[in-house]
Amino acid sequence: MSQRVEIDGVGLHLGRPDQTVSDWIGQHEALKQLLACWLVIDEKDMPLTPRLVGTPGIGKTSLAIAGARTRDQELYIYQCTADTRPEDLLVTPVLAESGKIKYHASPLVTAMVRGGICVLDEGNRMNEKSWASLAPLLDHRRYIESIVAGVTIPAHPEFRCAVTMNEDESTFEIPDYILSRLQPSITLEHPNREDEKMILHYHLPFADEHMLDLTVDFLQQSHSLKLDFSTRDGINVLRLALKRAAQDKEHPLSKDTIWLEALKSCLGDDALDLESLSEKRKQNLGGNMMPMGLGDFFFSPDNPLHPDRDEDDYEDYEEDEDDDNY
Repeated sequence: MSQRVEIDGVGLHLGRPDQTVSDWIGQHEALKQLLACWLVIDEKDMPLTPRLVGTPGIGKTSLAIAGARTRDQELYIYQCTADTRPEDLLVTPVLAESGKIKYHASPLVTAMVRGGICVLDEGNRMNEKSWASLAPLLDHRRYIESIVAGVTIPAHPEFRCAVTMNEDESTFEIPDYILSRLQPSITLEHPNREDEKMILHYHLPFADEHMLDLTVDFLQQSHSLKLDFSTRDGINVLRLALKRAAQDKEHPLSKDTIWLEALKSCLGDDALDLESLSEKRKQNLGGNMMPMGLGDFFFSPDNPLHPDRDEDDYEDYEEDEDDDNY
């Protein structure tokens, strides 16, 4: 049974906390920064709501989970999507069997009421209308207004929040008036070799040492080439390889063969040659081409009508032409 509370005569059914257990390995400075944001050092002070930024699968949510565990507070996670509505984010009306309306609090509002921590996961997938409903919560007012339930809900003094954001193109641009409330920005980098191996071993303690090394080698090379394969990708590759190895022990394939097969299945053929993939990405992004202005589409570089033509460059060009005529 969910817990029920009453606020200004309106009954709210609260959600349940997330029970995920996750240790934070490496990048201790990021965890210290997060915990500092959530400190309150004076009765006139207030906590910050940081945004945790990084590529998908780098550990942003795990960092927030570890922060909640360190503070020994309940954790609630809300998965933001492109079609998230304000009522989804706050309070949702549900028609009960009796025919009456019940109001269900979102993970965010449940954390506000119970004094827990809420992670708005992948916040930059959410539209501006939903963000606007959180404006008073994210500043000194610390409350939300539910139009659906007709109630104003203040945040518990111990309520804390963080927002994770992916660095990719499939996201909305968050308006400045919201970004100014989501400070500071804590950027996560890919882990070093030692930490990455410890992370893989933490999630797959039964992993074969050789396959573990193959996965770490792959990930570290990927990171050095600025490719987007993450530790999460490595965990999935290694997990599949271990399952395939255990599937048919009477006719075992070589560990290298199984691992390469898992790599191809999870990440595609391109992952088999990271150097070529890196070069292909560079070419797709323009490689070493000089940036073009609008005039470049209409005039050749030596055309006197080119709006960006440099007189010195034109004189050099004329000298070259004269030399060619001799």
